[in-house]
Amino acid sequence: MRPPFDPEAAAALAGVPGIFDPLRIENVPALREARKPRRLTDDDLRRGGAIEFEELTVPGPPGAPDIALLACRPAGLTAPAPGVYHIHGGGMMFGDNRTVMTVMLDWIEQAGVIVVSVDYRLAPENPYPAGVEDCYAGLAWTAAHAADLGISPDRLLIAGASAGGGLSAAVALMARDRGGPAVAGQVLMCPMLDDRNQTPSSHDAGEATWDRASNLTGWRALLGDAQGGPGVSPYAAPSRAADLSGLPPAFLDVGSAEIYRDETIDYAARIWRAGGVAELHVWPGGYHGYDLMAPDAAISIASRQSRIDWLRRMLRPQQ
Repeated sequence: MRPPFDPEAAAALAGVPGIFDPLRIENVPALREARKPRRLTDDDLRRGGAIEFEELTVPGPPGAPDIALLACRPAGLTAPAPGVYHIHGGGMMFGDNRTVMTVMLDWIEQAGVIVVSVDYRLAPENPYPAGVEDCYAGLAWTAAHAADLGISPDRLLIAGASAGGGLSAAVALMARDRGGPAVAGQVLMCPMLDDRNQTPSSHDAGEATWDRASNLTGWRALLGDAQGGPGVSPYAAPSRAADLSGLPPAFLDVGSAEIYRDETIDYAARIWRAGGVAELHVWPGGYHGYDLMAPDAAISIASRQSRIDWLRRMLRPQQ
């Protein structure tokens, strides 16, 4: 039985049917088309002149197509600044490098960071490992060209929510195992980490934004018949990693009333047990995406502020 939703956040769900109702792989193309009008415009990105941006095309993984990156920075920036490599969410099946960029634009304005957002290949047309390899290649290029982008090379971290949180965790594992690039931290917001869907929270029903059926569809789109079985790579499902030592400091947050609660808590605990650094927030009554659905709710305001506070602590210049 899941905990009740926070009353303020729940009010935003009034009259909202299940967003995917239900989500099936064959529905994905139509749902992508329906979401296109919500894509951020260039003017949205500029925030009234406070932010500058450029669109870049960089090499993808060996033998794969090039990758599109969106680089956004405070207008008029002259000195090197901390960098955030952003991986968007969307259940592994939706979105592009402008998805959830409203959150990243807030980080630019409030924490003075430069954000580079990656456009990775989506499932089911491009199953594992296409998406995560794109994300890693984009990070490697960003780190190698940090000076050109205005980013302090020693202050580059990875961030993502939902599927983007899972991909961020996977890219951090890849960077550790492949010997670079250096990552200063990882921000994993309501991350999609475990394809097995065996935790109590993964069985909770009644989610209005992302339920068990939708989650199983996302993993099936990514992994096909391998989903939930033996031998799934930790670069696909980071909860599968046997060793979480040697990772950059992590910030993890999740709602208490959402499907990813238990796997997020377990991932943080395993980082601690491996001797690593992690800060974990479990927001009471939060459902998946509550801070986007109900931005004025007290838990949404508090969760956004906690991320900014962590960013400022992690990315301040080293003495």
